Amino acid sequence: MAATGCPPIHSYGLQSGPVQLMAKLPAVEGVAEAYSPERAKLDEILLEAAVKAGAELREQVALRELLTDSQGTVIGVRAETEDRTPLVEHARLVVGADGSNSTVARLLGAEKYDSHPVLNKSHWSYWADLPHDGKVRTYRHRHQHAFTWPTHDGLTIVGVALPVGDFKASPDEERDATVIAAFEDVDPEFAARLRETRRVDKWMTGAVPNFLRHCHGPGWALVGDAGYTRDPITAAGITDSLRGAELLVEAVEPALSGDRDLAAALADYARRRDALVGGHFRYTRDHAALADYNREELEFIRAMARSPHHGSGMVGMFATIVPPSEFYSPANIHALFDHIPPGPEPGWKIRMVRWLVRGAPGICPRRPGSPTG
Repeated sequence: MAATGCPPIHSYGLQSGPVQLMAKLPAVEGVAEAYSPERAKLDEILLEAAVKAGAELREQVALRELLTDSQGTVIGVRAETEDRTPLVEHARLVVGADGSNSTVARLLGAEKYDSHPVLNKSHWSYWADLPHDGKVRTYRHRHQHAFTWPTHDGLTIVGVALPVGDFKASPDEERDATVIAAFEDVDPEFAARLRETRRVDKWMTGAVPNFLRHCHGPGWALVGDAGYTRDPITAAGITDSLRGAELLVEAVEPALSGDRDLAAALADYARRRDALVGGHFRYTRDHAALADYNREELEFIRAMARSPHHGSGMVGMFATIVPPSEFYSPANIHALFDHIPPGPEPGWKIRMVRWLVRGAPGICPRRPGSPTG
């Protein structure tokens, strides 16, 4: 990825009014950087890697039908090329990795569950001549979520997510004004830079519902957005897809090699996927509602900014590295209170949480995980 000219991202930030948090990404297997490649370039990288690994690539092919045996097990596909030449392929496993509106899922009747409607809509585009410093910056203000970070070819992604009722499809010049105004409220210096530089692509629009799908059955599996779609506000769709593909491969490779039952392998894949994505799915829904932070939430963000450990954990959760259950564990929140000044300043909700985690005044506190009695 780095060799293609995509700059590394080392830090993620959040700002709401006077409260600012900028923290380093936590390392995963020794890697503490992220990349936000331009989509067409990412597709090229993935296709080249797949073909190099032995995959046979067929482009401009449309799926028309799933082939099944007498027991209902999927055993292949019937498709059609661009010039309407029929194509039939048989396989022990058919994988649908064809997006939120998956044709494979539709043909199978794969049911959605834990479904939630579109929570916001966003404009974004590519900007030239903005400084790069390897940081993701996000801003929450007046029920808007403004964002910017570097990508390929010296360009910067710039955009804003708005409540559904506030979103307007408008000419590009009006969208320029809408996005610049969103930054004017939270980062006037950056807004001034936007006025001085230039947008180099059209404005794009994003809005998706949030849902999980049943992701496996006899002879088939769903991966990526086909099996699980969440709001793009955390920009984690590609990460989710790659992690899901890795889980599927780990589960089914022994089965396809004859060392394990395929049905059991697919069931294991589904369990692991649900365990991996459940917390992030709920966290993303909450974040995507675009609620402004209240006093207590801002106090917690201030505390995270004072604690490198908690700041890194917070941005790691946003980046789908740290599970929400880990970040919000009693032990982690217990330690976070070391960075909230004592006294009357914190709101009553923070005082209540402090008492629940550390013990009420006058009662000997018990650290999470310590023995009772």
